[in-house]
Amino acid sequence: MTPELAASYDHCQRIARKTARNFYYAFLPLAKPRRLAMGALYAFLRKSDDLVDDEGLVDRRGALARWRQSLTDALAGTRFDDPLLPALAHTVATYRIPREYLFEALDGMEMDLDVHEYATFADLEAYCYRVASVVGLSCIHIWGFRGPEALEPARQCGVAFQLTNILRDLKEDAERGRIYLPLEDLARFDYTVEDLRASVRDERFRALMQFEIGRAEQLYREGAALYAWLEPAGQPAFEAMVALYHGLLGEIQRADGDVFQRRIRLSSWRKLRIAAGSLLGVRGEKSLRVLLAPPIMARA
Repeated sequence: MTPELAASYDHCQRIARKTARNFYYAFLPLAKPRRLAMGALYAFLRKSDDLVDDEGLVDRRGALARWRQSLTDALAGTRFDDPLLPALAHTVATYRIPREYLFEALDGMEMDLDVHEYATFADLEAYCYRVASVVGLSCIHIWGFRGPEALEPARQCGVAFQLTNILRDLKEDAERGRIYLPLEDLARFDYTVEDLRASVRDERFRALMQFEIGRAEQLYREGAALYAWLEPAGQPAFEAMVALYHGLLGEIQRADGDVFQRRIRLSSWRKLRIAAGSLLGVRGEKSLRVLLAPPIMARA
């Protein structure tokens, strides 16, 4: 590795340590080369997301278009105009990550500039695929997987993770004018966009949240099949990631769906415990026992 490339990877690791939260703890169990690659992937996603969310930018769409061109140039090896891009390009080449995944991620982030409500779950699922499933599909190339059977559960896990984030961030997103819960789901429980913006928490909202939590649980159960198709080197990272996000969903459930009073999160200590447990092969989280044991037994 050249000094320039090493510096790029170091830059990505600093970004990951500072801002990754759940994502960073999930790739701690990986061996160093894969851990560095995950840092490069995360740094790219963080930079991309920040461009879309930075309301201080006069032209976020233009900034995203320029970033898309920077990605194109970096993957072609012609120009690296951001310190994270050499590491990202090296990661994509080393682990043979399909380049379209990265561009689809940018497409998904651009949707946040145009789409502020989703009529159906099918519409939301398409968004989740772009901003989350393609991340999971990129991750499994870094972790290593056996066969195309891994692709569908990786997609489902991405949707489960993103839906968990959406439930956690309902209040903040509504304040920014973004309503991610499908309008058809709100109508099912006679709950309105205006209710959500006003943080109305009543029996209608509780029923709505239980419905969405149940949907996410089903996605986690289906996505857990991915474990059986991962190479051993990547299984601990997957275990950690499921434990972190499914654990967050569990905290939302324990709060009776109340995401208005406080931001639901896992403690840093619990995150470290999950990462350490995955590294040592200790499944201390209920999510790992319940979600990951069935596919392991089925494969045996």
